[in-house]
Amino acid sequence: MSKTQMLKGVLEGCVLQVISKHETYGYQLVQELRTAGFKDVIGGTIYPILQKLEKKELITGVMKPSPEGPSRKYFNITLTGQEKLAIFMYDWREINGSVNQIFK
Repeated sequence: MSKTQMLKGVLEGCVLQVISKHETYGYQLVQELRTAGFKDVIGGTIYPILQKLEKKELITGVMKPSPEGPSRKYFNITLTGQEKLAIFMYDWREINGSVNQIFK
């Protein structure tokens, strides 16, 4: 399994976590993920995730004017998204603990 395949399942939870902290738009989200250590993350990876999360009603997007050019779509987490994030966090801790135990 490639690093990219492993990462795809984790990125949805990480995107929800970032959006749960503050309203954000795609490019800003990519930059925050890169700062957190996801160096290979690009917009082409994140924008489909945002569309998927919005379609599942885990986040909402609204267009707002930008001070630096065209309008941007800003995202906020929904109540359903917060619930999904809580489940992700629980599952991640459980899986992470098991993997760390095996590699000890």
